[in-house]
Amino acid sequence: MLILGIESATSQVGCAIGGHEGVLASAHSARPRRHAESLAPQIEFIAEQAGIKLSEVGVVAVDVGPGLYTGLRVGITTGMALAHTLRIPMIGVSSLDLLAFPMAHTERTIVAAIDARRGEVFHASYRAVPGGVQRMTEPGVSAPADLRADIIADHDEVLLVGDGALRYHQEFENVTGVEVADAAVAFPSAASLVMLAHAKALREEFVRPDQIEPMYMRRPDAVAKWESA
Repeated sequence: MLILGIESATSQVGCAIGGHEGVLASAHSARPRRHAESLAPQIEFIAEQAGIKLSEVGVVAVDVGPGLYTGLRVGITTGMALAHTLRIPMIGVSSLDLLAFPMAHTERTIVAAIDARRGEVFHASYRAVPGGVQRMTEPGVSAPADLRADIIADHDEVLLVGDGALRYHQEFENVTGVEVADAAVAFPSAASLVMLAHAKALREEFVRPDQIEPMYMRRPDAVAKWESA
């Protein structure tokens, strides 16, 4: 079964195609606020690179957040439209799961942190398990200083990953036992989305397009600015 994965929760946007044989093709773009313009050409490009037609895709997987409102809306809406057109099911995966998944090699507690703007981060904690990672806390949103306090209180060795960790790295530099992962793994990966979605597909964890539920966790920035004006 071929899976098209669409990832758009952060300032980057990307997509990938793959299945049981692994990831066949992927593409990412870091053009700020250009998700809607970038995504359709990326999907066409990876289909061509993989040598397949979109009609061969059996599942559309999307990053459901948490993340930036506009980016999530573009990715999820695009995925729903494709799934409706192709009459195929969907799978949703959290952006924080996607960040933590490539860190499964560590023995530390993994804390995924996405820049939520407004001086906050979306975050969740994980531990490595055979074949991947297991989420230990529900996704939350808080100020970096509050996340720092929680990490200190837990007394764990921590690997902190994500663009939120990089943006607010000063908050964590002097915390004993905390390592901030580098920029190469700072954004959710569409390739990881395909791999995690494939595992869900084997368990038949499909949903209809109208059952996909975005994890916004906050109102859009534009609404907050209007109400505070």
